[in-house]
Amino acid sequence: MDFEKLVTKIMKECEADGEPVTKEEAEEMARMEMGTKEIKRYEKADTTKPKQKREIKKDEEKIKIIKKIFDFLLTNGFENAIIKNEQREITFGDYSLTLTKHRTKKER
Repeated sequence: MDFEKLVTKIMKECEADGEPVTKEEAEEMARMEMGTKEIKRYEKADTTKPKQKREIKKDEEKIKIIKKIFDFLLTNGFENAIIKNEQREITFGDYSLTLTKHRTKKER
């Protein structure tokens, strides 16, 4: 919309509302209105990061413990025992064993 037309429109609207304004006031309102129309809107960019493959350190102690439990199960009649994860889980029948290493508590 043209600046002068907008000033005239604002003056007419204010006069119709019973609050007439001067031309300078109407020009200031028009500048403000035109300024708000010129503000660019930026959409949020896609900020998803690709998943990075982390290398899991092997814990030899956990591997030894899982193997010993697995051997124990096989020698005691649980032929269906399976090592699901060499550092974490063994399943046999309707059961599973999960080995968890707890972190040491830090002193503050």
